[in-house]
Amino acid sequence: MKLDTIINQPVIETERFVLRALRRSDMGLIEHYGSDERVARMTTSIPHPLPPGATEAFVTRAMADDRDEDVWAIDGTPSGGPELKGLISLQKLDRNQSEAGYWVAPLFWNTGLASEALQALVEANPLGNDTMFASVFQDNPASARVLIHCGFDYLGDAESFSVARNAAVPTWTYSRKLR
Repeated sequence: MKLDTIINQPVIETERFVLRALRRSDMGLIEHYGSDERVARMTTSIPHPLPPGATEAFVTRAMADDRDEDVWAIDGTPSGGPELKGLISLQKLDRNQSEAGYWVAPLFWNTGLASEALQALVEANPLGNDTMFASVFQDNPASARVLIHCGFDYLGDAESFSVARNAAVPTWTYSRKLR
């Protein structure tokens, strides 16, 4: 029997879902959704096609004691849904700041799930940050609307490398003061 490590990461509850630490049992759905080119192309870090072992390595990093990013599963079981609808994370930065990242499985696009998950994370502010940042690719205006809906302010244009696209992609950067 193999048991998951208990992660020192709070559970954040909403009416539709809970945000909880990843567990090894999430790997199948993470791989299933992460293998979808539509998901991978809108992230900086998911390669497409997804190579063998990439999901296991990701979950192992997310569960490590010395991680620099907290990753939550958007778990729909409280409302009778699937145990993984997407992921949301906070990358720890210096000066008491973090960078939010998220993706939602295509099945749940245009349902308000990403906005609700990000708003729950902002309200909980589990890292006790002063400021939260986020960037989205400019060809993904739906993600920009999520940030604006959650009170993030536009900072400017930049670019980030997308592993799936193997290219630098123009981004819009946003921030939200939390304290």
